[in-house]
Amino acid sequence: MAKNFGRRTVVAGALAAPLIARHGWAQAYPSKPIRMIVPFAPAGTTDLLGRIAAEHLQNAWGANVVVENKSGAGGNIGAELVAKAPADGYTLLLGTTGTAVTNQFLYKKMPYDTATAFAPVALFGEVANVLAVTKNIPVNTAKEYVDYCKKAGPNKVSFGSPAIGGTGHLAMEYFQALAGFKVEHIVYRGSSLVLQDLLAGNIPSTMDNLPPYLPHINSGALRALGVSTSKRWFALPDVPTIAEQGFDGFDAAPWWYVAAPAGTPKEIVQKLSDELVKGGRLPAVVKKIRDAGASDLIGDSEALAEHIKKETVKWKKVIQTAGLEPQ
Repeated sequence: MAKNFGRRTVVAGALAAPLIARHGWAQAYPSKPIRMIVPFAPAGTTDLLGRIAAEHLQNAWGANVVVENKSGAGGNIGAELVAKAPADGYTLLLGTTGTAVTNQFLYKKMPYDTATAFAPVALFGEVANVLAVTKNIPVNTAKEYVDYCKKAGPNKVSFGSPAIGGTGHLAMEYFQALAGFKVEHIVYRGSSLVLQDLLAGNIPSTMDNLPPYLPHINSGALRALGVSTSKRWFALPDVPTIAEQGFDGFDAAPWWYVAAPAGTPKEIVQKLSDELVKGGRLPAVVKKIRDAGASDLIGDSEALAEHIKKETVKWKKVIQTAGLEPQ
């Protein structure tokens, strides 16, 4: 009996060793600087959120978390860098709806497999798109805008956005498919140029990320007809969502998340996820996120995985319905 007991003890110890080792990884992590890759240029909302997430991790763990901007190809260049990094938790991605979902349907060649290249860590914010018009357009609601466009005829009314396949463009394609109207898309090289032409009356409308337009909406220079989020936006509480104006289910809010390379130990992913969710709900962090023009859409790794799954189904259908060909 004693020998059998001893054998079981040895076997149990052998089985426990990997568990202890994995637990040790998580406890020891982080033991060196972490890179937070932001796949867009400095000073934009994506960059600001990356720095907020990095700052929280640094403050919570006393670790050095360095933000690196690696822009290009709609975020694909930075995302590829993370996808091909060692799966040890020391290279993270502050990604966008594009890097997680839509780019795979808009680019002929992707440098990573969207479905398998990353370990989801946490949701970390969203932003509203706004449907806005010049003061000269005689509409005050999203429903009136749809009726105005239908009466004018297909492609007789135009809207501006900063990119083909960008979140504003896709939101308008989604809205057109849902409401049954058609407008002409005028593409600009950046939201500042859309705003410039909108204020000058050269285009009548836009669907684009809200922050650059907010001061002009508040001043009365532009009229906001609706926001693309599922709930009213904190910075425009009197402006209804597009969904609540008779377009049930419309939700076209761009969002951000943190991911690690696929194969990163689950214990490290869990530790990161727990800390980012905890941090993202702190009043001071929520304030920073909102000051950056975003809102605190926070969720753990499982919530992020489920969100990506649902968003992939939705945006694949929108892109196919719009007839957008991969470039």
